Amino acid sequence: MPIHTISRRHLLQGSAALALGATAGIRPAAAKDTTIGFIYVGSRDDYGYNQAHAQGAAALKKLAGIKVIEEEKVPETDAVEKTMESMINLDGATLIFPTSFGYYSPHMIKIANKFPKLRFEHCGGLWSEKDPKNAGSYFGYIDEAQYISGIIAGYTSKTGKLGFVGAKPIPQVLRNINAFTLGAKLANPKATTQVIFTGDWSMPVKEAEATNSLIDQGVDVLTCHVDGPKTMVENAARRGAMVCGYHVNQSTLAPQAYLTGAEWNWEVLYPRFVKMIADGEAIPNFYRGGLKEGLVKVSPYGPLVSEAARKHADDIKAKLTAGTYTIFKGPLSDNKGNAVIAAGTERGSTDVELEKMNYLIDGVIGAVA
Repeated sequence: MPIHTISRRHLLQGSAALALGATAGIRPAAAKDTTIGFIYVGSRDDYGYNQAHAQGAAALKKLAGIKVIEEEKVPETDAVEKTMESMINLDGATLIFPTSFGYYSPHMIKIANKFPKLRFEHCGGLWSEKDPKNAGSYFGYIDEAQYISGIIAGYTSKTGKLGFVGAKPIPQVLRNINAFTLGAKLANPKATTQVIFTGDWSMPVKEAEATNSLIDQGVDVLTCHVDGPKTMVENAARRGAMVCGYHVNQSTLAPQAYLTGAEWNWEVLYPRFVKMIADGEAIPNFYRGGLKEGLVKVSPYGPLVSEAARKHADDIKAKLTAGTYTIFKGPLSDNKGNAVIAAGTERGSTDVELEKMNYLIDGVIGAVA
C-alpha cells in the first residue's frame, strides 16, 4: 500500500502486535485520521534538538490520513505526563513521541502502563524487557557523524585545541565527545578536546560563557551537545573561531565559520515508522540506526575545509555507511589512565555497552563528575 494512502483504518488494521487502538473512554479522532503526538522540551525552532524532531513531524504532516499535534517547552517532570494524557483524551492520539531524554522514566513508562493499547516511542531511552511492550525507544548513532566532524576539526584547527560545550554527562553526550575526539586524533594525534558542562539542555547564558571561556583558553574549533547550538555557533563565529554544528545544519548562522556538522534525519525515520505500522509490521521496542540506515547525516563541508580533510572524512564516512569501520576499539583508556576497552576488543555502533558510557577518553580535558 503506497504510504500516501495511509488512513486511520489501515493504520489500526492488522497492528495487534503494536497494540495501537482506541482505549475505552477515549474520544476517537476523525475516522479518516490517525493522530500522532510530538512533545518537545524546548522550542520547535531552536536550530537544534527540538527543531530536528519538528522537521520529522513536518514530514508526517505531508502524509494523507495523518494528523500531527505538537506541544513545545514541556519540562522533564510530571508535566509531560499531563501533556500525554491530554493528547490521548482530548485529541485521540494513538501514537506519541515524547522526544526528550528525561521524559522516558518514570513518565512515559507510567503513561504507557496506563494506556496499554496505545503506542509510545521515546528518543534515546534504553528500553528493556521490564518496560511495557507498548513502549519503545529509538535513537541514531550520531556519534558516527560526530566522528566525521572530529576529523574535519582535527585537520582545520591551528592550535590543536578543540572545545565541546555539553549539557549533561549522560552516555549519549559522552559518546559524542569521545567520538569527536577520536576523529580529531586521526588528523592530529596531539589534538585535545576541552569540555565544559552547563548542567542542562537549554542554558543560553551558560552556553555563551562556556564558549567564550574555551576560546579564551586557545580553542579554535568548537562543537556541542546542547538542545540549541545557536548560542555556541554565533558566539564562536563572532570571536573568530570555527564550529562544527549539531542536531541540524546551522551553516546559515555562521557561513564562513561553519566546517560541517552532525545532523539527525528524523524526516526519514518517522515516515518509516508509520509505514511499518501501516504494513502491519511491528516496530522493534529497541530501534537504532546510523549513517547506513539514514538516521543521521553529515552537514555539507564549509569553505575552510581543505581538500585533504574532505577526502579523509569522505573515506571514513563511506566505510561507516558500509558498516566496515569501528570507532570504539581497544586499547582505549580514559583520561584518568584506566583501560576502558581492552586491546583486541571492538565495540561497534550497535554494541549496547556504548549506551552505558560513563567515561571521557584520553585526550579529553574534563570530568564526568
